[in-house]
Amino acid sequence: MRPTFVLGRIAGVRIGVHWSVLLIFAVIALGLAEGRLPEAHPGRAWPVYWAVGLLTAVVFFASLLAHELAHAILARRNGVEVDDIVLWLLGGAARLKAEAPNPAAELRIAGVGPLVSLVLGGLFTLAAWLLDTASAPGLAVEALAWLAAINILLAVFNIVPAAPLDGGRLLRAFLWWRTGDRLRATAGASAAGRAFGWFLTVVGLFLFVRGDILGGLWLAMIGWFLVAAATAEGQQAQLRAVLAGIPVRHAMTPEPVTVPAGLTVAEFLVGPRYRYRHSAFPVTGDGSAPVGLITLDLARKVPEDRRHAVMVEQVMLPLSQVTVVGADSPLADLLTRIEPGAEHRVLVLDRDRLVGIVSASDVSRMVTWLMTTIPRGRGGGRGT
Repeated sequence: MRPTFVLGRIAGVRIGVHWSVLLIFAVIALGLAEGRLPEAHPGRAWPVYWAVGLLTAVVFFASLLAHELAHAILARRNGVEVDDIVLWLLGGAARLKAEAPNPAAELRIAGVGPLVSLVLGGLFTLAAWLLDTASAPGLAVEALAWLAAINILLAVFNIVPAAPLDGGRLLRAFLWWRTGDRLRATAGASAAGRAFGWFLTVVGLFLFVRGDILGGLWLAMIGWFLVAAATAEGQQAQLRAVLAGIPVRHAMTPEPVTVPAGLTVAEFLVGPRYRYRHSAFPVTGDGSAPVGLITLDLARKVPEDRRHAVMVEQVMLPLSQVTVVGADSPLADLLTRIEPGAEHRVLVLDRDRLVGIVSASDVSRMVTWLMTTIPRGRGGGRGT
C-alpha cells in the first residue's frame, strides 16, 4: 500500500497516508456527531457534536499511529529497518524492509502494537472516569469512553492468531520457535488467517441478510481483506524460500542508462525514449551520483510548450522517494518493497556508485528461472 501523501517523519520513520483514510475518517466523525454523541447527550448545538466528533476521529488515528510506531521502533531495535508507516482504510501498516531475524524478535515486534493499544485503552478509560468524577462535560467523557473502547477492541482483535494480524505474527513466532522452520510457521499462520477471514466474511453476509447492511458489509469486507492478505503472505513466504541466498546483483539490470539531472524534459523524451526499451531511468547529478528517478509518464505530464524549459530534476522522483539497496542485499527483501510500475524501480548501489536497477518483472523472471532450474524442495530448510 503506497501512501497518497507523506505527513513527515516521527522518530526517523516516514509517515504516509492513503486517500482511503478520508473515507473511514468521515464515517467515524459522522457516526459520532450524528449518532452516538447526540443520543447520549441530547440538546447541544450540532457544531458542538461535529467538533467533538472530528477531534475524536483525529485522536483515534493518532492512536493507530502510536500502535504502528511501536512496531517500527521495536523493529529497528531488533535490527530490522523500516520503510514507512501507512495509514489507510482498514487501519495502519508498518512496512519493514526485512523479516525478523529470529522468533524472539518476531514476538517482540508483533506483540508491542496490541500492548500499546491496550495501554492507550486503559489511559482513556482512566481519563474518562476522572472527568466523570469531576463532573466534566458529558461529551468529553463520552468521547474518551469511545476512544477507550475502540483501542481495547483494536488490541483484542489484533491478537487473534491469524495472519496478517499481529496475533498471526505471534502465532508464527511460536511455530517458528517450536519447529525451527520459518516457512512452515508462516504457512500455519497464513492458514489460520484464511480461516478467520472466511469466518468473518460469512458472519458479515449473514448480518447483511438479516438487515444490518452497513455492519454486515463492513465485516465481510474486513474478512475478505484478511483472506487475501493471508493468502498473499503465504505466497510471499514461498517466494522468499525460493530466493533465499540470492543477492540483488543477480537480478538487476547492470550499468543502466542514466539521465543527467540538468537535461531538459524535451531532450529526455527525444533521446532514451526511442533508443531504449525502458520506461524509467536513474537520474544522476554532479559526479554521476544518483539523485532520483525519472519515468516517461512523469516527463509526459509536462505540457509540450514547457518541456524545453523544465529540467528533469524538477519533475523526477527524488532519491528520498526511491528504494535504494546494495548489490549484495538479499533479493528476497525486495518482495515487500517493490511493486509493478515504472515509478517503483529499485536503484542498486555499490559503495555509493550506481551499478544497476531492478524492476518487479526482474524479480519475477528470477523466481521463474529458479523454480524451473532448481530441484523441488529448495528453500524449505530451517529458519535462522
